[in-house]
Amino acid sequence: MRVKCVICDKIETIHDDTLQAKQLRNRPIHTYMCEECHERIAENTLKRLATGNFRLYKTPSSDEDEW
Repeated sequence: MRVKCVICDKIETIHDDTLQAKQLRNRPIHTYMCEECHERIAENTLKRLATGNFRLYKTPSSDEDEW
């Protein structure tokens, strides 16, 4: 399966049998990000967390709010 990174527009090939390929086929809302972009974003996020000025806001799940 040929996929395109949403950030750098790099075209790569992934195996059709992988879970990621199945998710991309069955749920068009899922997007593909190449490994280089994924690592770069993770590294930059860790740098921002280390500064102490970055807060990671997690939205509570809807099940917990109802009860």
